[in-house]
Amino acid sequence: MAQISKFPVAQAARKKPARKADAAEPEVTAANQAVDLATGSSAPQESAKSLEKAIGSQVRMLRRAQDLSAAELGSASGVSLGMISKIENGQISPSLSTINAIASALNVPFTALFSSFEEKRDCSHVKSGQGLIIERRGTKVGHIYELLGAALGSDIVVEPYLIDLTEDAVPYASFRHAGIEFIHMLNGEIIYRHANHDYHLLPGDSLMFDSAGLHGPVQIIQSPIKYIAVIIYPRQST
Repeated sequence: MAQISKFPVAQAARKKPARKADAAEPEVTAANQAVDLATGSSAPQESAKSLEKAIGSQVRMLRRAQDLSAAELGSASGVSLGMISKIENGQISPSLSTINAIASALNVPFTALFSSFEEKRDCSHVKSGQGLIIERRGTKVGHIYELLGAALGSDIVVEPYLIDLTEDAVPYASFRHAGIEFIHMLNGEIIYRHANHDYHLLPGDSLMFDSAGLHGPVQIIQSPIKYIAVIIYPRQST
């Protein structure tokens, strides 16, 4: 004969009390989420560009392009000089009628004043073996550069290269240019010189230096040689 539990069904089915929230658990906030989206880099977080600042910078740029003073733009649009100043400095959120009046005075489409607010993120994708090939001549014979990408709109130019030194490559340590250079060895073994120092580089080794100093491979110990070189320098204003 089966034994019947002496506990009432209701008691046996009683639910356990809900677990109290652990006071040590961090609260999920926008700041926490922003940190989660960051990388291990120490680069500062990019500040969000407000719509007011975007409109203001666009109004100022278009006004200056047409050689208009703020007062002249105000007179042509029927907007006070003080309001124009506040708009250009991103200190106020103008009404749609005010934006339309300014756009009409500048003889541009209404949407032109919002164009700088649009998110534009530069990206370069190069398939394997399809980078732009730059083959050195003369004293730099045998130094083959494959450009792996290009930054189009940044104030900083980043040039990543895959460099091959062929069997007939001539050691050359007189490269010199502006910026910073980073090298990471993939294959082979070389002696690489920067300024007055020589560095013995093996696969997996890295070297970063001020590229204004004379630099380049001075001895090829084991071929084939292949390494990544990233050159970074400020874009020259035109």
